[in-house]
Amino acid sequence: MQVVVRSVQVRQFGLVPYESTWRAMQDFTVGRDADTEDEIWLVQHPPVFTLGQAGRREHLLEDVGIPVVAIDRGGQVTYHGPGQVVAYVLLDLRQRGYGVKDLVRRLEQAVIEVLAEQGIVASRRAGAPGVYVGDAEEIGGHMGGAKIAALGLRIRNGCSYHGLSLNVAMDLSPFAAINPCGYAGLAVTQMRDQGCSLPPEGVADRLAGRLLALL
Repeated sequence: MQVVVRSVQVRQFGLVPYESTWRAMQDFTVGRDADTEDEIWLVQHPPVFTLGQAGRREHLLEDVGIPVVAIDRGGQVTYHGPGQVVAYVLLDLRQRGYGVKDLVRRLEQAVIEVLAEQGIVASRRAGAPGVYVGDAEEIGGHMGGAKIAALGLRIRNGCSYHGLSLNVAMDLSPFAAINPCGYAGLAVTQMRDQGCSLPPEGVADRLAGRLLALL
């Protein structure tokens, strides 16, 4: 198979509503053709819980007045809010010559490298997509370490949308109202709490550079 690698257009939208951004991703993906340039959208969102296709409402532990949006990505429930960098990857995987598992690994690696540049040691967890800081061992039946980045994707006609969220400098308290990504007791952390003083905009720039290199 001939692989055609085209450039990727990076767009930074700042703080934008979740639902209209999701609908725009769907429209972009449905409307694209073989000549459509791939894009990465870097955004932040006002507070929102998103529930993936297989998401179970029981993982929403408490109503804290934050809207819940049931969406079409994989995975369970997560939280988005100001101070978190979200990267949506709108890619034609057929032309790039790799599948969703490889895409997940590339997204995770981009985050791991951004964190390493700031002196934060992070890693993957087998069977639990995302990026984690700290001990990987399970303690008392709970996954060890703390999650710093979450992943969720949708593939439609060989093209991806949704992406990853990286906690930078935000209010983490809403995570206490859910089982993050469906894991009861899973700790959540952010770059600021790991000693990084970069603002979200600076992290977004660095993340864009790593994504362009790895995708």
